[in-house]
Amino acid sequence: MQNTSEQKSYFLRYLSLAPVLAVLAVSIAFSTWAVFNFFFPDLLFHPMP
Repeated sequence: MQNTSEQKSYFLRYLSLAPVLAVLAVSIAFSTWAVFNFFFPDLLFHPMP
């Protein structure tokens, strides 16, 4: 019975961590895109030949 409660606590810990990791991943990706677009404007959408 104790093993089941341990698994439940790990699962709840993962569920509380997943949204935090998702927000971090999205914010890091957007920040990288914004900084890249600041230094190289329109290079993402119109690459040079």
